[in-house]
Amino acid sequence: MSAGLTNARQFLRDRRLDPLGRSAESVYASPLITPPRWSDRIRAPSASTFCPIMPVPQVAIVGRPNVGKSSLFNWLARRRLAIVDDFEGVTRDRMTTLIEVGETEKFFELVDTGGMGIEDPDDLTADVQRQIEAAIASADVILLVVDIQTGLMPLDEMVTERLRAVQRPVILVANKADQEHLDTHAEEFHRLGRGHLVCVSTTQNRNRDKLLELIQDRLPEYGDDDVVETPQMKVAIVGRRNVGKSTFVNTLSESDRMIVSEVAGTTRDSVDVLFEMDGQSFIAIDTPGLRKRKSVRTDLDFYGTHRAQRSIRRADVVLMFFDAMEKTSKVDKQLVGYIMEHHKPCIFVVNKWDLLKGQLPTDRWVKYLRGQFPTLAYAPIAFITGETGKNVKTLLNHATMLYKQSMHRVSTGLLNRIIRDAVTAHPPAMYQNRRPKIYYATQVSTQPPTIVLMCSDPKAFGKDYQRYLLNTFRDHLPFGEVPIKMYLNKRARNDEKSEALPKEGGG
Repeated sequence: MSAGLTNARQFLRDRRLDPLGRSAESVYASPLITPPRWSDRIRAPSASTFCPIMPVPQVAIVGRPNVGKSSLFNWLARRRLAIVDDFEGVTRDRMTTLIEVGETEKFFELVDTGGMGIEDPDDLTADVQRQIEAAIASADVILLVVDIQTGLMPLDEMVTERLRAVQRPVILVANKADQEHLDTHAEEFHRLGRGHLVCVSTTQNRNRDKLLELIQDRLPEYGDDDVVETPQMKVAIVGRRNVGKSTFVNTLSESDRMIVSEVAGTTRDSVDVLFEMDGQSFIAIDTPGLRKRKSVRTDLDFYGTHRAQRSIRRADVVLMFFDAMEKTSKVDKQLVGYIMEHHKPCIFVVNKWDLLKGQLPTDRWVKYLRGQFPTLAYAPIAFITGETGKNVKTLLNHATMLYKQSMHRVSTGLLNRIIRDAVTAHPPAMYQNRRPKIYYATQVSTQPPTIVLMCSDPKAFGKDYQRYLLNTFRDHLPFGEVPIKMYLNKRARNDEKSEALPKEGGG
């Protein structure tokens, strides 16, 4: 381990600082907020900065089946990531990859989706459509893909109609234009009335640079003038029925320390509640309790489920509520899975703890939740009584802490030192008789913190080693309680940083 990291570790052991520079004793003073297991190793904030910048922009590929969406995805990524087949409905889940725009050191996340309008043979049509809707909802730019060889089809018009209400840039991509003379056939697609038309061919490598340029021109810009004031933290309160979510919100409303007013939500079926606590404002998003999917029989249940999912997507921090008197359920696991899928900071909130006070130690519930949700071992666990307000303010303070963690940016130098020490301590396994190399690491975005590792070959690093690197980052960086995205990209031949990370010298 480098001397710099050793000194930082000793500094924190002496002072026990959290990622915001506060003492760990002050953050976890209450016995009802349980830190994750690694909290005694959180690093000092000296090498990081609070940076309220935008997340990595997302570009979603949508269209009817068999227009070449997955081929376009692989072509833009320059890697075979998505399965390509002539059979309809091969793509079901969303697939994502990170794309660098030219040599600008700017990135966007490309998202592949299933075909719209197809009936899945395994009765997964609704699930596929939910994945598509989620991709459209989170996209900054949409690629509407059509097939220039088959021409305009009714399903193309159906897809376009679905995009009518989407207020985001749309690029109309006429795929399979293998020869230039086919470009004239694309004129009929102007009838769709959406997006700038560009003809491409993934098999003949036609107009890739032109398409990337169109995407780059439509990606959101975020300059210094855009940051006017500290943004409001949005907290989504989710959980199954009767876990005390509404009681929790009512308790916030009745507190003498908080000012509450209702603000119109982004949709007609959602109302945000604006609070002010200790001079800081935040938005609480209350959601309906969820039921098992097979129990969703009415329109109210259906739209309630979608409203809860949309609230999670909008939120900066999610409070996942549990009833202290009940075991976790399938609905809880579905919600936690959705939270993880969208990389949202999360606090597990065990409500109604007064009913078990003196009967069950908090450690039992902590161990139980860690066993039920092992992939969220970094998430803090809070024990509250929503009806009386017990420990509610401490919970909100900790949510603010997670929000700030998610917007931290660390230096490339610190990342490279951490990677160098991690590789030295535990080198990656040999791959095709060669030791894979990591050349450098950089953080490209926040919310969630997103780190890109430029390496010799992404396929050479197995899932176990990727988890090891991710856990190393979580152990050493000042955002250990929030999700971290990590991408391995192959280094370009003309990359000036062509040498692998050097060993630390003594000079």
